Amino acid sequence: FPNEFEHNEQLGWIPKGWTASNVGAEFDVVMGQSPPGSSYNEEKKGIPFFQGKTDYGFRFPTNRVYCTSPKRLARKNDTLVSVRAPVGTINLAAEDCAIGRGLAAVRHKSGSISFTYYAMNDLAKHFAVFEGEGTVFGSINQKDFNAITQLSYPLELILYFSSICSNWDNKIEQVSHQTIVLTKIRDTLLP
Repeated sequence: FPNEFEHNEQLGWIPKGWTASNVGAEFDVVMGQSPPGSSYNEEKKGIPFFQGKTDYGFRFPTNRVYCTSPKRLARKNDTLVSVRAPVGTINLAAEDCAIGRGLAAVRHKSGSISFTYYAMNDLAKHFAVFEGEGTVFGSINQKDFNAITQLSYPLELILYFSSICSNWDNKIEQVSHQTIVLTKIRDTLLP
């Protein structure tokens, strides 16, 4: 990590030698697209489908709606970002899933799951600007999403960050899965 800072017009004071970039250059962003309404179901046919943040949980969304004709997909562990009211709310895909036009799936080009999740969380102030956009509710399009200013972090730092955070994130995933299993057992036994 550099031992001094330099001023950058876009980002303010940043570590010396680092450069300004944008989301589109640093991350792969897949904007959702809604499949035909006739392909939606709650009978678990097809793959999980998320239109927006409705089914978001603490870290992972809850599977409620499924889709048999997906248009756009998020891979397991992609960060799901709400691109329509409210803009910028995030969750993590627990499995491969279909995403509608209210979401984007994001992954850092390094493949780091933890870095992607926390980097998107850190962009909250940028997403807030888009909350008032649009005629009825806030939204952000792919061009504006990709243009959000972002530091270009050194790969060694991303890997080091991930080596620390991935242990915590893996534990969160395990506990979240256990919670789902225990909830199903409770719901089966109580009636």
